[in-house]
Order: sequence, then C-alpha cells, then structure tokens
Amino acid sequence: MTAPAADGAQTDALACDFVQFAIDAEALGFGSFKTKAGRTSPYFFNAGRFDDGAKLGRLAEFYARALLASDISFDVIFGPAYKGIPLAAAVAMALARLGVNKPFAYNRKEAKDHGEGGTLIGAPLTGQRVLIVDDVISAGTAVRESMALIRAAKAIPHALIIALDRQEKATENGRDVTWSAVQYVRDTLGLQVCTIAKLTHLLQTLQKSDKFLVHYNAIAAYRAQYGVM
Repeated sequence: MTAPAADGAQTDALACDFVQFAIDAEALGFGSFKTKAGRTSPYFFNAGRFDDGAKLGRLAEFYARALLASDISFDVIFGPAYKGIPLAAAVAMALARLGVNKPFAYNRKEAKDHGEGGTLIGAPLTGQRVLIVDDVISAGTAVRESMALIRAAKAIPHALIIALDRQEKATENGRDVTWSAVQYVRDTLGLQVCTIAKLTHLLQTLQKSDKFLVHYNAIAAYRAQYGVM
C-alpha cells in the first residue's frame, strides 16, 4: 500500500477528530470503570457503541485514513473474532473508497468440520503480510492468538492497527511493568503498530471544554500514576 505523507499536525487533527467522534457516539465513557488489570479507570472505550451503519462507516474511515497517513504496508486485513470481524470488513470498504482495495479475512472461534471447514474465512492468507485490526489492547494476549492463527496459515503477522492507545502500563503476573501493551506488541512481538488516537489526544480534546474539566483532571491524575511515555 502506498501512503501519502502526512505531517504531525494532520495526524494530531485526525486523532482529535476521532476522540470527539467517540465522545459524541458515547463510545468514550467517563466515570469509574474496572480494567482488566484491576485498576479503577476514570474512562472507558467501548467500540460496541459504534452500533449503526453511519457510526461504523465513519469509524472505518478513521481507520483507513490513519493507515494511509502511516508508512505501514500490508497485503491482507485480518479481523479476529468477534469484534474484529465487522471492523475488518468495514475498514476494507473504507480503504476501497479511498482507492486502496485490500482483501480481508477473519476467523471463527470453533472450527467447522463441514462445508469449507477450518477456522479462517475470507481471503487466503498464505504468503501474505497481514494487518490485524482491533479496537484497543490491554495486553498482548489477543494479538499473540491472532499471530498464531496467521502463522498456522503460513502467512506473516506484519502489523496491527487499533483505535485508541491508552498509553498505560501493562501488568505481568499481577504487577505493573514499565511498558504499555502497544510497546510490547511493537518491541517484543515485532509488529508495526498504527493507532488512530492516543491518550494524549483524549486529554487535548477534553482540555478544550470546561464541561469536561472534571474528567480531564481525573484522567490526567490516572495517567500520572499509570501512564507510559
């Protein structure tokens, strides 16, 4: 995939536009939420709230534009079951509308023993560089599972795109570590990583309006405790 160059200001503008879209769609919620790491987070990102055609289409456009603004190239899009399935299909359509036509595939949780059989559906993966599409990651577990499926299909796990990078310390054996899940995927698992927005963009957006001041302060304090660079 050939991507046009994008400067930092354009990328930041896209990220802040996405954050505002997520707030408007109530995919970004504020309050008190328990994370997988057992922390009490003042915000939560729920991609399930992009729950109609217009929202999903716009979400996919953000994914596509972030990919085109990156230097990541790939051959096939892969959506891990279940939430990655509609994302992969929608992102493929959004890219096609922008002039980049890519095949996509996804997996089922249980292998079929009839019909075409197997766990993978869609475009063949063999020999291809695969882009994994997800919403957020709190640990590398789901990514490793996708990588195992891709390698079993004799393909190359190449890159990952997510909607929001929480820029938050991961946990290992119940303890905080000094790296985030995104850093782990990039530096340890060796995948290129593209994100639409980061926690810094969420804070920038909240800072623009007094009505979000209490949420800004809570998230800034949370980041001071658990954040990574």
